[in-house]
Amino acid sequence: MDLNQLVQTVAIYALPVLFAITLHEAAHGYVARHFGDMTAYAQGRISLNPARHIDLVGTIIVPVAILVLTKLAGGAGMLFGWAKPVPVNYSALRRPRQHMMWVAAAGPAANLAMALAWAAVLKSADVLPVNYFTSPALLMARAGIEVNVILMLLNLLPILPLDGGRIVASLLPRGLAWRYAKLEPWGFPILLLLLFSSALGVILAPLISFSYRVIGTVFQI
Repeated sequence: MDLNQLVQTVAIYALPVLFAITLHEAAHGYVARHFGDMTAYAQGRISLNPARHIDLVGTIIVPVAILVLTKLAGGAGMLFGWAKPVPVNYSALRRPRQHMMWVAAAGPAANLAMALAWAAVLKSADVLPVNYFTSPALLMARAGIEVNVILMLLNLLPILPLDGGRIVASLLPRGLAWRYAKLEPWGFPILLLLLFSSALGVILAPLISFSYRVIGTVFQI
């Protein structure tokens, strides 16, 4: 991959990644506010401004490094990164255990909606007359589907502090939920171990493939 290809690749993925993380985090804050927690709202985190959600390392350096290294290797790696978590005071929710599930699910749901929106862009670019913007739109739409599907499925893993872990904790009986919550300090090390051992790719690959097939069937792309 030469420098021009590298710049093009980063440019194609930049907008989908920014949208994916921004709307994911804003969705958490919006649903939390809906259920009574004003923490994110008070801190200005229910915002579509990417600057409020970007983490320099997790949002820019790590994803770009993974993207570049996998492209240089000629493969398709597992795009990985994170944003600044939206602060949620679960005790401020009107029904903390029940509403925690909806707050956690809001982020992946936002990514699903964005994946479908990018699929609609891809379909439109494919059927409309070819013009100057057709090729960039096709490439960016494919990147948008990829980024949002991966981010959705990654966050649904039942590992605290990921959204899937929050959902599981809200569904477990109180005693089990309390013991499960004690595993949270180990969540990020477990996630890194899965990533660097390639186990994360093994777990997510069939789910990603299935998601692509469903989206492709729905939009005939």
